[in-house]
Amino acid sequence: MDMVRQGKALINPALEDNLEDRVRERYKFWTECDYFDSATRQELLSLQDPKEISERFYTDLEFGTGGMRGIIGAGTNRINKYVVRKITQGLADTIIEQGKEACKRGVVIAYDSRRNSAEFAMETALVLAANGIRAFLFDRLKPTPELSFAVRFLGTIAGVNITASHNPKEYNGYKVYGEDGGQVPPAQALKIVEKIHSQIDWRIPVLSLKEAKERGLLLEIGSDVDLAYYMEIKESLLYPELSRAKGSRLKIVYTPLHGAGNEPVRSILHDIGFTSVFTVPEQEKPDCEFSTVKLPNPEDPAAFELALKYATERQADIILATDPDADRLGLYAKDQDGSFHRFTGNQIGVILAYYLISQRQKLGRLPKDGKLVKTVASTELGDAVAAHFGLETINVLVGFKYIGEQIKEMEEKETGSFIFGFEESHGYLAGTYARDKDAVQASALLAEAALYYREKENKTLPQVLEEIFRLCGYYIDEQVAISLEGREGKENINKIMDYLRKKKPAAFGGLTVKSMDDFFHRKTYFMIENKEREMGAPLLPPENVLRLRFEQGGFIMARPSGTEPKIRFYFCLKGNSMTSLKETLNNVKADFLEVIYNVLGFRPIK
Repeated sequence: MDMVRQGKALINPALEDNLEDRVRERYKFWTECDYFDSATRQELLSLQDPKEISERFYTDLEFGTGGMRGIIGAGTNRINKYVVRKITQGLADTIIEQGKEACKRGVVIAYDSRRNSAEFAMETALVLAANGIRAFLFDRLKPTPELSFAVRFLGTIAGVNITASHNPKEYNGYKVYGEDGGQVPPAQALKIVEKIHSQIDWRIPVLSLKEAKERGLLLEIGSDVDLAYYMEIKESLLYPELSRAKGSRLKIVYTPLHGAGNEPVRSILHDIGFTSVFTVPEQEKPDCEFSTVKLPNPEDPAAFELALKYATERQADIILATDPDADRLGLYAKDQDGSFHRFTGNQIGVILAYYLISQRQKLGRLPKDGKLVKTVASTELGDAVAAHFGLETINVLVGFKYIGEQIKEMEEKETGSFIFGFEESHGYLAGTYARDKDAVQASALLAEAALYYREKENKTLPQVLEEIFRLCGYYIDEQVAISLEGREGKENINKIMDYLRKKKPAAFGGLTVKSMDDFFHRKTYFMIENKEREMGAPLLPPENVLRLRFEQGGFIMARPSGTEPKIRFYFCLKGNSMTSLKETLNNVKADFLEVIYNVLGFRPIK
């Protein structure tokens, strides 16, 4: 088999019937073809374990709805500059089909602090340039929401962000955005995938940096986009005068967790009046090794260890943490007794929703057709808060891209006014200037909310959360993620989903399951009546997700991750008090996970 034929096999696994032969041919191609640099070939030649070679070549790193994410390394099932070039060529082909004007409008490219992020961003730009497509490259690392904003602000045809968000240091990723600033929807992603699969050879044209600049195909983005982005965030705030007058009284400890949030978050907070901000020094600078944390994830309480130490020493009021690409935000806030209360992603979303809706109503700025948008995996307390103020809640599939799609639809069809969107995984957006979650904006809004409640209502944020519970009902939420890596892991994840889909469990932890929503087949199964019906509006795209609803309210959701080798289980329970709910959650969780372990035949590491 010649090199070109082997290159084609690398892109479309269906061309080979025998897995071992395919792995062997792919490995031979990558170690012998001089297109690949010596470092790549040496890395592969040094591998001794046949299983490791198989893991790197048995498949291609999957390009999903919004892009791809994978372990950094050589091979087709890893992320490296050659895979980045291949994906970029697929994107370029879809842009070329849209005509010369689309190529002229170009693509914005951003990157975070991870290993090889700057290199992958440059590779993306130079492949686009080789195809005659203008590339707008940020001059330094930037947060994901600014990339979303920049697509809209510059009027480009697309955007690319090199990031693996909150994943471990071994990972990086490639996210694609459409011209509205949102992550590409399934139909557009499928076109890119088709173009990727149609490539015959891996030898992708790459323009030199010098020629790309000389031909005006590579342009550097400076501070003008920063200033416009910051202005939009400031416009979303409700009490700028209060922040300017008294913001210095609120003591904030902030950590960017070695990522892209340091400059924008500190700049925004300072500009609007929060001048008493202490940044965790050990985590202030970009660090691709994320050397002070196991995971650079504000969802993980362990990531706050250093911030809590400094917050105690400095008697801070709130602690803010952003992930490496600054689209997720974590929060701790001091309670009346001086202790720090940790907020889940759901609770942060609910507090921001309550603050924005209640205060906009108070200020006479709440539209009658206002809408809250959240994901189906997020707490039902969000629905209850919106209902309390007479607003509609739209529930979408997991992924902020679906929230972005709802914003676009509201604008185009004039079907409502977007107020706020959130997902349980610490993602939030107020306003329509971007189409992705924004931890920079959320930092400013939370600081303002904490100041407002302290100065105007003499309340801490934990007290505000308790007020919401009393008004709208007590809810408790938790997520459990189980890692199941490699080919065997995928098979086990499918086994879990198949079992739940076929078995349709009737109860967990003493709670009766009323129904099961199958988002792939778009059907709802009613356990007691033994009936099924088509899922109602809004009709969501098919996705391999199951939601078991309890008679008492709340749910359990099972969802394989689209970007990580994990399956996630979401628990949301409703009750009369937080004390009783904690006990119920423990029982439901234990009962459900025991079923999952029995299906697997072992107890995996969570």
